[in-house]
Amino acid sequence: MATAARQRIDPSIGKVSPADRVELSESSENSPSQFEEVSESWRRCLVDYHVDAKSCSKPNVVTQGELSASREPVAKILVQAQDEIDRLYAIVRQQAYVVLFCNSDGVAVHHRGDETRADEFKRWGIWLGGVWSERVEGTNGIGTCIADQRPVLVHCSQHYRSQHAQLSCAGAPIFDPQGQLVAVLDVSKVHRDLENQPFSLVLEATAVSARAIEERIFREHFRHAWTIAAALPDDNGSALLLAVDDYQRILGADRIARKAFALSDKSLADGVPLSMVFEYARWLFRRNYEQDISVQLVRAGGNGQRWGVLITPPLSKSRVTRSSTEAAVHSRPRLNTLGHLPVAEAPVARRGGLPPGLARRICDYIESHFDQKISLDSLAAMAGLSRDHFARAFHQSVGVPPHNYLLRRRLDHVEQLLRETQLPLSQIALATGFSDQSHLARHFRRQTGMSPSLARWSG
Repeated sequence: MATAARQRIDPSIGKVSPADRVELSESSENSPSQFEEVSESWRRCLVDYHVDAKSCSKPNVVTQGELSASREPVAKILVQAQDEIDRLYAIVRQQAYVVLFCNSDGVAVHHRGDETRADEFKRWGIWLGGVWSERVEGTNGIGTCIADQRPVLVHCSQHYRSQHAQLSCAGAPIFDPQGQLVAVLDVSKVHRDLENQPFSLVLEATAVSARAIEERIFREHFRHAWTIAAALPDDNGSALLLAVDDYQRILGADRIARKAFALSDKSLADGVPLSMVFEYARWLFRRNYEQDISVQLVRAGGNGQRWGVLITPPLSKSRVTRSSTEAAVHSRPRLNTLGHLPVAEAPVARRGGLPPGLARRICDYIESHFDQKISLDSLAAMAGLSRDHFARAFHQSVGVPPHNYLLRRRLDHVEQLLRETQLPLSQIALATGFSDQSHLARHFRRQTGMSPSLARWSG
C-alpha cells in the first residue's frame, strides 16, 4: 500500500471500497492521514454494523412524536446550551453552516441554519429530526463522536456512505456533571461546486462551545455549592471543575477532574476532602463572598505545581427569589478565562498566624463539636497559646476572629439541617450549639434577613 493507494483515498478524490480503506489504515506505517483518524469507525461500519456504503437511501428523519420524545430528556440541557449555540452559529453562519444539537442517540433535536435553504438541508438530513447514529448512517461527525466520545471532524469522502461525500461535519461531545455523554454539538455544511476545503478551525470552535455548555450544566447543577475551576498555567487542556460543600468536601467533579484526581461516584459519595487535592486556606470559603475569588493553589502531595484557580461562591438556598440575571451570571463559563486572570498566590498564614496544620486541626475540631460549648480558652489551650495571642493568630490565619468564625459555621450548619431534615427548630438549635430556638432565630435573621422557618419553606 504505497503513495498511489493513499492518493486514491484523498477526500477530494475519494473512491475506494470500504474494505480497501480499512486494510490501508491497518497496514499504514506512516503518520496518520485524514482517513486514518476515522478508520476505526469505518471498521465498525464494515464489520459490526454492515452499513451499505453505496446505498442512496433518503436521510433518516424521526416523526414529530419521536422528535418530542427524543428532545424531552435533554430539554433542560438545551436551555443551558442556547447561548453557546447562538454564539457558535454567529461564527459559522456566513459560510452556510448548520448547527445541530443532538441527543446521545444522534437525533438532531435543535438546529440553527439559513431557513431559506431549509429544503436543501432537509434533503441531506442535516436539519431538525435527522438521525445520525453511526449504525444508521455510517461514519459521520455526530455518530462517530458518540462512538469515540471525542471531538471528530468527518470531511467529504471520509464519510463511510458515498451518499454523504459532499458533506463536512464537526461534532463535539457534551458530558453531564457525572461524566456521562448526554449530547453532541455539531456543525455541518453541504459543499457546492466541487468546493472541498477542510474546516479544522470549525471543529475547534465547536469543541470550545461544547465545553462551555458542559460548564454551564455543571455550574447550574451545583449552584448551591462552591464551584472551583482550575488549570495548570502552562496546560490549556487540563482545565477542570470541582463542586465543594461548606465543609470543603468534594461533592462533584467533571470528567476531566475525575481522571486527573482519580475520583469516582463511589469515592465522591464516601466523601473526599478538598485537602486531598489542593492545599488551601479555609477562609477562601467564607460565606460573605459574593464574587469570584482568583488564587493560585498548590496540588496536595504533588511536586509543588501551582494551579490557577477561580472559586465561585454558591447561590444561597435561603433566598426566596432570584433574578434571571443573577442565575445567568452564576452559570456563565469561566474555564476559558483561567489563563488570563490576574492570579495571586493563595494567602497563607502571615507572620504571627497559626501554622497551617494547627489552623486546620482547630477548624476541624470546631466542625465536629457544634453541639458543645466551645470557649476561646479551650481553643487557645489546644494551640498552646494565651487567649489574646491565639485570637490574633487565628484572625490572621483564617480571616475572621474565632467567635465570628464559630458563629458563621454554626449558622451554615443550621442552613444545611433546614434543607436536609425536618427536625424541629428547637432540636436544630441544640444540635448547633445555640442555647434555645429564640437564640438561634435572632442570629439567623441577622445573617440571612429571614427567619429559620421562612428559610426552610423557601428552600
